[in-house]
Amino acid sequence: MTWATDRLDAIKAGASVPPVVATLQLGGLDEWGANWVRKTWIPKPDLLNSDGSLFGGYVAALADQMLAFAAMTVVPGDSLFRTINLSVNFVRIGRAAPLMIEARVVAVTKRLITVRVEFRRDDGELIAEATAQQIVEPFGRG
Repeated sequence: MTWATDRLDAIKAGASVPPVVATLQLGGLDEWGANWVRKTWIPKPDLLNSDGSLFGGYVAALADQMLAFAAMTVVPGDSLFRTINLSVNFVRIGRAAPLMIEARVVAVTKRLITVRVEFRRDDGELIAEATAQQIVEPFGRG
């Protein structure tokens, strides 16, 4: 285990949610394994646009969170990481319905972790997808 996987276990147990996550109401994590993370998220009414659709900036924040969680499954124990790019594609209008959010590690090099996340409705329809790269740095640098 590493600092990152220990933290994933704590987040999954609901014991370690950073203040920013609580403030933004991003929620925790349902499951994780090597190279992937998953959660179900139900949008609250106060997080929707006036027409009842999901706010795109909020979806981007959820994407960044889940992409980071996926990177945590593979980051070396003596390193940390930061998002250096994030690209979000909106495929369909999301509404106030449960979403399955799953992120996977796509590639790992010595300096970069590339990750991808999908947001799907209960019926499997894709709502949004995002990709990111995380730069890996030894502790004490960056």
